[in-house]
Amino acid sequence: MKFHPSTAALYLLSSLPTSHAWGSLGHETVAYVASNFVSPDTQTFFQAMLHNQTNSYLAGVATWADSFRYTDAGKFSAPFHFIDAEDDPPTLCGVKYSRDCPVEGCVVGAIQNYTTQLLDPDLDAVNRNMAAKFVIHFIGDIHQPLHDENLERGGNSILVTFDNVQTNLHHVWDSNIPEKLIGGYSLPDAERWATALTTAIKTGVYKADAESWLEGIDLRDPVSTSLKWAEEANQFVCQTVLPEGKDAVVGKELGGAYYEAAVPVIELQVARAGYRLARWLDLIAAGGKTEL
Repeated sequence: MKFHPSTAALYLLSSLPTSHAWGSLGHETVAYVASNFVSPDTQTFFQAMLHNQTNSYLAGVATWADSFRYTDAGKFSAPFHFIDAEDDPPTLCGVKYSRDCPVEGCVVGAIQNYTTQLLDPDLDAVNRNMAAKFVIHFIGDIHQPLHDENLERGGNSILVTFDNVQTNLHHVWDSNIPEKLIGGYSLPDAERWATALTTAIKTGVYKADAESWLEGIDLRDPVSTSLKWAEEANQFVCQTVLPEGKDAVVGKELGGAYYEAAVPVIELQVARAGYRLARWLDLIAAGGKTEL
């Protein structure tokens, strides 16, 4: 799928979610988790492509796509950060690519498009660099449940309170909950959170399930692979984000029991995103020759 700016795409800019999936803390944490699991060859490959020889070579570009979308040059990419599932939470959750990904594009199609570009050895270095930054970001986006949901603009129009501050449900999941959990949102905070999640994957609570997170990953079929991730995240909209429907959270304080219920899901999804991103980048660096 190739994406191009269009009148419809520009119209969408006025109604897109105003929050960024996971906020900077979440995206950078996903990237640090990935950097903890990629192979040495993959690290060398992407450090060269991204012109960054530090340990933050992925985290340093993890939020680039959120800034780029608000520039004149990047307006076309605004719809690529989400897929608007036209489902009916909490009664029914589900994502359908043919129904939910419009001609302007969506996060599933964007992962396909920019993965294909990364695998093109004839593509110039500037565009491959941009494609890498998109892929790093969009794999984070697709694991945020409200980026796989259409209801009330992915929760942006659901006004709530979090620790006595008025905000919206999307922002609560993007930023308020992760930042309260970790106690900040700096790059060192992200690295610290990633270290804890990496330990949980290697030897802790996620060890038994981590390999199952990689099931179905196929670089030859990015749409099916990423659609599976979107469907998985979307289920949390019914289970955890809005288990009793939107009326149960509108105007409510979400910094207490709601926060406690959401934390395990957010940590799981950030861990999954980082672990899967590592495998995706390994496959790209290997030229798509290695499949699960």
